[in-house]
Amino acid sequence: MFEKIENLIEDFIFRSRWFLAPLYIGLALSLILLAVKFGQEIVHIVPGMIGASETDLVLSILSLVDMALVANLVLMVVFAGYENFVSKIDVTDHPDRPSWMGKVGMSGLKIRLIASIVAISSIQILKQFMHVSEISDRDLGWMIGIHLTFVVSGVLLALIDRLAGEH
Repeated sequence: MFEKIENLIEDFIFRSRWFLAPLYIGLALSLILLAVKFGQEIVHIVPGMIGASETDLVLSILSLVDMALVANLVLMVVFAGYENFVSKIDVTDHPDRPSWMGKVGMSGLKIRLIASIVAISSIQILKQFMHVSEISDRDLGWMIGIHLTFVVSGVLLALIDRLAGEH
């Protein structure tokens, strides 16, 4: 009797991983929103580029790079999260299948995520440096402090993963 109840509980817990699927579908759909916003930004940028300064052009391009990095980050979370927690994505024979797909575990995902966050943070700081005279020292200090926190966190995560892998 208790064994049957235990099996039912364990079966429910195992199947509960599918509750995550709608979250990953939502994240995948959010890529459409990013693509629309990217398109809007392009449409907004292109007409004004003829008379724009070099600084404005660089800032506009950095905004586009920022959105692309966020989209990459979302896609990594969707692929790796779904494969690690829900089910394998069966596209083995597809010619466009990314080489890293199915090979990124939680450790690799953490490192890739923090690297993407550091890159996004770097772009945000670079954008602020383009107009450094308009930013207070306090705000600039906070941005650099937060960025360094991301960098140190990434280094510590990589170190912890490396140490854990040796045992």
